[in-house]
Amino acid sequence: MQKFLNKIICGDCIEVLGKVRRPFADLIFADPPFNIGYKYDKYNDKQKHDSYVAWTKDWMTICKKVLKPHGSFYIAICDEYAADVKIIADELGLFMRNWLIWHYSFGQQMKNKFARSHTHIFYFVKDKINFTFNDDTARIISDRQKRYRDKRANPEGKMPDDVWDEYPRVCGTFEERTDFPCQMPESLLARIIRASSNEGDWVLDPFSGSGTTAVVAAKLNRKYTGIELSSQYAKESQKRIERCKGLAIEGEGKRKWTEQMNQELKWLYHENKVPTEQLRDDPSLLALFTDKFNKRIGEVENAFQPTQVIRHLIQMRKSAKLGPLRGQPISRKSQNSDVEVTL
Repeated sequence: MQKFLNKIICGDCIEVLGKVRRPFADLIFADPPFNIGYKYDKYNDKQKHDSYVAWTKDWMTICKKVLKPHGSFYIAICDEYAADVKIIADELGLFMRNWLIWHYSFGQQMKNKFARSHTHIFYFVKDKINFTFNDDTARIISDRQKRYRDKRANPEGKMPDDVWDEYPRVCGTFEERTDFPCQMPESLLARIIRASSNEGDWVLDPFSGSGTTAVVAAKLNRKYTGIELSSQYAKESQKRIERCKGLAIEGEGKRKWTEQMNQELKWLYHENKVPTEQLRDDPSLLALFTDKFNKRIGEVENAFQPTQVIRHLIQMRKSAKLGPLRGQPISRKSQNSDVEVTL
């Protein structure tokens, strides 16, 4: 399996994985072509319904074969084939833990029906009792904590709902955007990889595309394998992974602040949806937020202090790197103050 370790393999995932002798993946995330006529350079995304469903069963079967007994299997899919994926999973003996909805802004606009602004993400496991799920990495600050100050609230926060609206679709104008089509946001993959794998685990993406799964796995200290039909996509995504190396600094002693920490801070901010001025003015809420941040970056003994975290948040907001909170009023900064003024 060494030839697969931390590599983007150019080839057909069914053929490549069909040669594997034993399970190796702790987590699989699959975002296959949706069969909606998208123009890829090496794949015809306009198959007959029955052919596409049969192909889906083939790659899901081979993925289950290489998934370890305790492994998790996530599949992103469109409306047209969500039911087929669920039926195939049942036939294969996979157990569904969640049928997630990723709801995003900037959906595809339609002339004669409602705009589509979501993708289905299935969360399956191979064994319904023995699987990895790190709930502490996924928990967010609850309304009881940030709004009502309810002492009955779980001090660790609450589990996110099964409708995820924290992650906007990666549009062409976004800094995160590469030249690849159909790019998933890193923050969405980060939630999945943190929750369903541990450091050192092996993450597989059978439709690697832009390489986002591998990039996030590398940043979170996981092993990775991506399989991509297009030689161009495989080559460019491997370069993208190389560029992300060194962003997370490991070792003893207090960490220097890195660009990766800015990214982690941004992800946490949008997941918890607490405005910066509320964090700044509420010490207990800021302390809870800071604790979650330190756990995210693996810093316990030499943890960052709340004053450091809020300072970086405000700096990111001033430089327009933080972005507005989804579902919150659009804000602007007063010219003579650090206070955000709602419009």
